Amino acid sequence: MTQVIRRLPDELPAGEAGRVREVLGRAFADDPVWTWLVRGRRSDERAGAVLARLVQSQVGRGGELWAGADLEAVAAWVPPHTPPVREVDYIRQLPKVLVPLGVGGLRRLLPLAETDRHHPKEPHWYLSVLGTDPAHQGRGFGAALIEPIVERADGDGVGCYLESSKESNVPYYRRFGFEVTEVLHINRGRGPDLFLMWRDPR
Repeated sequence: MTQVIRRLPDELPAGEAGRVREVLGRAFADDPVWTWLVRGRRSDERAGAVLARLVQSQVGRGGELWAGADLEAVAAWVPPHTPPVREVDYIRQLPKVLVPLGVGGLRRLLPLAETDRHHPKEPHWYLSVLGTDPAHQGRGFGAALIEPIVERADGDGVGCYLESSKESNVPYYRRFGFEVTEVLHINRGRGPDLFLMWRDPR
């Protein structure tokens, strides 16, 4: 079943911004990277706050924020030729994520910055975040948020890239033509694994 999706405005109304935080928090509540990163009380709410901040920073750099018609799922895509994230960009975000992350989470966040060094150099669409509310998983929202961008990438002759923080999602992304190119062992193996996946244009 194909679900209805819509592009969200760059500046979200307060109500929708809150819904995005909630959906992402629930979607990543059992995610290996985010449960390692954000620990303690109300970890899903705090992870949602950090993820929403990440999404907004991507949109601020030219990304596109898409969602199910009633915000059942959210995806952030960054188009080709978007300027790369710089160290100063991370520094600017630190005061905004310190409260939800906590000092320990902030220390664990820094090794994740190494993923930027593995980002493909050729032009591509980057699926920065994709999360579906658990109550709506398995209903086609993920496919609805992936397929239109993949088709655009094919039309432009460019690839697509993502980092799966959950090994069990790797077969799902393979359905859309993504393949694992590298596995990163976060924090020299003391953290979870991150699966880097690339899709060639068709």
